[in-house]
Amino acid sequence: MIQYPLPILGFCAFSGTGKTTLLERLIPLLKSRRLRIGVIKHAHHSFDVDHAGKDSCKLRDAGADQMLVASRNRIAWIRETPEQEQEPTLADLLHSLLPDQLDLVLVEGFKHTHFPKIELHRSRLGKPLIHTHDTSVIAVATDIPRFISPTGLPALNLNRPDEIADFIEEKLRIPGSFDDCPAENRVAG
Repeated sequence: MIQYPLPILGFCAFSGTGKTTLLERLIPLLKSRRLRIGVIKHAHHSFDVDHAGKDSCKLRDAGADQMLVASRNRIAWIRETPEQEQEPTLADLLHSLLPDQLDLVLVEGFKHTHFPKIELHRSRLGKPLIHTHDTSVIAVATDIPRFISPTGLPALNLNRPDEIADFIEEKLRIPGSFDDCPAENRVAG
């Protein structure tokens, strides 16, 4: 069990369900409640936060193993990891955050890692439910009216991010002291 000083909550779903779309709507709601939000997103492929022609991209292409781009408004850190054979773990990535500057960490992806998650489920996709075999799911956000989970989990309206924000605030006891963050909100390595 990895000890982390903040509540962590993931969002798991099959591709195309709307994880990023929900987070885009949910984060401003949580921010309006004066929460400082960290986000970790898992990418299943090579990705780039810089673009060809930019100085930082030219310097990475020239061979920089780590590239830090900074301005008054933003700092971006890019670290090349060609020697890494496996995907980074959630625990590894949590160590990159500055927990003293955050209140909550939201995670998109890492659905096979055991930590508290909300499952997103859209009926039109015809995909199976994840929470029936993942005990770390704490609620299901779905577009199915009057959904009843076969495992008895709370059902949330996927199209009502305000309802999901209320659930997060209540479940993780936010705002308030994180000193009593329950053990089930810790990340298993």
